[in-house]
Amino acid sequence: MFLILSFEIDYDLSCVLSSMRAPPFEGEVRFGVPYDIIGSFVPAILRAFAKAQPRVRVSLVCEDSRVVREQLTSGGVDLALTTETDCGRHGETLRTDRLVWVGASGGDAHLKDPLPVSLGAPTCLFRPVAIEALGAARRDWRAVCEVSRLEPVYAVLEAGLAVAPLLRSSVPTRFDVFEGRAGREARLPPLPEFRINLYMPPAAGPAARDLADHVRASFSGRPAQILNN
Repeated sequence: MFLILSFEIDYDLSCVLSSMRAPPFEGEVRFGVPYDIIGSFVPAILRAFAKAQPRVRVSLVCEDSRVVREQLTSGGVDLALTTETDCGRHGETLRTDRLVWVGASGGDAHLKDPLPVSLGAPTCLFRPVAIEALGAARRDWRAVCEVSRLEPVYAVLEAGLAVAPLLRSSVPTRFDVFEGRAGREARLPPLPEFRINLYMPPAAGPAARDLADHVRASFSGRPAQILNN
């Protein structure tokens, strides 16, 4: 009798654990992410979420942070990551990161006058900050590339044709970061810190809320919680 009771308890416990591990959600989540952090943080988030929720489709929308916020307001995306100097309504700051000047390893674009700069599109939030800092430092500059997608920005940097402002944590190892003494020698003004923010509307569905928890877990280094509703 004791063996039968033990078996029944073990069986019930296995059923409970199995139901907790079962993917509870289906559907689609539209996830807005800016170009500047998509390669640094998003792959690990999507990989973990796909493993936990294989029946949920994630549609990735890549735009500048300002556009991503607008799409969140209009319902174009269900969840959004942004890079901003502050944090708005329904947002939470996951990390702060400094904007830095970046250029080709061994290049000399940072020493040229006027300074050749690869700036983002007019909607890029890095653009006005970099221009204001250069103006305050009375550093002459000229625009070389004015797009937000990173492929052309990286191409210009690798060719040694310009420098660009990027978040410190997103800089590929093949590039040099001009900060401290190197920045002072090139007369490159220091740039401010930016926040990596997560935005989710209060009425977000369960799949979007679960993806949000995976985003938080990725930035905090903790495992994602199991959500069933």
